[in-house]
Amino acid sequence: MQMATCIVCGSSTDGHICATHEEDVVFDFRGDSPDQLTPGRFYRGTVDGFAEFGVFVDVGGTVTGLLHRSEVPGRVDSLAWDVGDDVFVQVTDVHDNGNIDLGWSIRESMRDFRGELVHDPANDSDAALPADDEADSDTTDDGDTTDDSRDAETADGGKRVSDADATTERAADASFEFSGADDDDTDHETVRVDALDDHVDDAVTVEGEITAARQTSGPTVFELTDETGAVDAAAFVEAGVRAYPEIEPGAVVQLTGTVERRRGDLQVETEAVTELTGDRADEVRNRMDAALDDRAAPATTALLAPDDDAVAAVHDDIVDAATAVRRAVIDARPVIVRHPTTVEGYVAGTAIERALLPLIRDEHAREDAEYHYVDRRPLDDAFYTIDDATGDVTSMLEAAHRHDEKHPLFVFVGTGSTTESTDALDLLDIYDADTVVVDGGYADDAAGMDVLVSPTAAGEQPVNTGALGAQLAAVINDDVREDLAHLPAVAYWTDLPAAYADLAADASYDSDAREALRDAVALEAFYQSYEDKRELIADLLWGDADDDLADHIATQFRDRLATELSTAEPHLSTRHHDGVAFETLDVGAYTHQYDFPPVDLLLDALHRRADSTDVLLGAGEDALRVRSDDAVDVHAVVDAIDDDLTTTAGVTARGARDGRIEFLAGERDAVLDAVVDAIAAQLA
Repeated sequence: MQMATCIVCGSSTDGHICATHEEDVVFDFRGDSPDQLTPGRFYRGTVDGFAEFGVFVDVGGTVTGLLHRSEVPGRVDSLAWDVGDDVFVQVTDVHDNGNIDLGWSIRESMRDFRGELVHDPANDSDAALPADDEADSDTTDDGDTTDDSRDAETADGGKRVSDADATTERAADASFEFSGADDDDTDHETVRVDALDDHVDDAVTVEGEITAARQTSGPTVFELTDETGAVDAAAFVEAGVRAYPEIEPGAVVQLTGTVERRRGDLQVETEAVTELTGDRADEVRNRMDAALDDRAAPATTALLAPDDDAVAAVHDDIVDAATAVRRAVIDARPVIVRHPTTVEGYVAGTAIERALLPLIRDEHAREDAEYHYVDRRPLDDAFYTIDDATGDVTSMLEAAHRHDEKHPLFVFVGTGSTTESTDALDLLDIYDADTVVVDGGYADDAAGMDVLVSPTAAGEQPVNTGALGAQLAAVINDDVREDLAHLPAVAYWTDLPAAYADLAADASYDSDAREALRDAVALEAFYQSYEDKRELIADLLWGDADDDLADHIATQFRDRLATELSTAEPHLSTRHHDGVAFETLDVGAYTHQYDFPPVDLLLDALHRRADSTDVLLGAGEDALRVRSDDAVDVHAVVDAIDDDLTTTAGVTARGARDGRIEFLAGERDAVLDAVVDAIAAQLA
């Protein structure tokens, strides 16, 4: 069989796609048996029917597979699909009995793929160009790659002006000659994308960034974006052959061609493309950035509760963080929200998610956009560690390599502001991933991030991170402000500020309703800790104030916490040192460490109930957790311990205030005594 070239990278291969890019194109299946399918490939299909356990999809109209509900983002009944709709799916497995397992495709239109090929088992090649199949088809495929998302908002936020018909009409035009970059006609008028409608049939020059490039059976189609919108430009050298292979997404170019209208949409028939470099490229990028920054700036910067002085002190930082988040949506960069599995973390993270969802729906037409462009990932610990960052970077690089996705913006709430996260943030920075940190606790100077929202860094006292996150969410999207009014109050266990209580009351949430929501979120945060539980948390926080769901889960929370408290309290040991009252609980011996409630939540509850105790210590096998009336600086505690013990016991501090102290298990008793001495000296 004669060797062909990959339609994506141009490398030699048996078919028209290489192994590296096989998942970047979509296949039109012409076979009639499940065993003829190739697992791993994406296929065009048609919805055949729905069931409680998933969706049946006809692949190529001849064989049927199951898209199980576990593969569907959200609920099956929330899909905007009808029987007969064209969809795209990935074949993940073909069983011996003929059953076909299908996977979800985040790409839902032809333009999202980098090309289309025919998989016909009757042909010599199982990856043929559509044009190669014309002799066996009653209807000629002109390589049309248009889709129903022509009027979608584009990645830069401007209105889409056109969606090119990837036709082979130019192939039949013998007078058409491929023009290289050296043929640039500087006499053409330079116009913006939003003005192309006034220049139909005119030769023009457009400057901007190539944001996508896809190969069709005819021309290569580039998506060019400037500060006003995006337009498709078709460049033809030979049917199915990549034009301007040196021009890749991300390149800043000057493109000349004739503006035409095809099937109602504008496109540019390309005559020449020149990649801009140096000052010329910087000028175009700066112009685009300035326009996008203007769009990203929040329309309203008022805080939910301006009476909170600590939050008001970081108002400008909140606006900067909101602008960064809004800009990511406009740039089609996913927003990854990281937060601890606490009530504060969930309230803050979910508030930001709530603000983002409408913005994403407005900006991106794809049906799964709200699952693709915002991803809330709870952390198992209070710190963002190198292990967490390694997982995030791996996912980020895979998405970039396989799907040309842009690097996401990482938003950390209630974590990321202390030295424990420095190495992890540095790893993200190496890969140019932007970071926003929002933390009401004590922040360290050593932690690095692009935007920091921290009242303590501004010289104020700590604030509840849930309240701080809700304040940020209101600035990100003013349209959801009413949805957020009760959230700050929900995040508090004690000492609720009057301003937040009033906000919740105005939104018809009394103290009983707020406490039910808080307790319910605390319970659900523990189970399936790595899952965001988006729909369940939304049902809790935005159901009716007297919703049975919240009351039911809150009752479970209270019963389980009460049981654990009654078990733990008899095992508290008390000591006094230099006028400071200590209580210590051996959490390894007297708690159910792997069931609800988690140790940290139990210690918080014990400390709230202990009126006569200054400091509560949760002593584990190799870690000591600190709870105190007056904030204890655990780093200062470790510094005060004898150097010899610190070295032999491997003593380290984790967290800025009321954190934990880790050590070698064999030195537990010596470390406990030394910590008590150091804390007493600090609080004396």
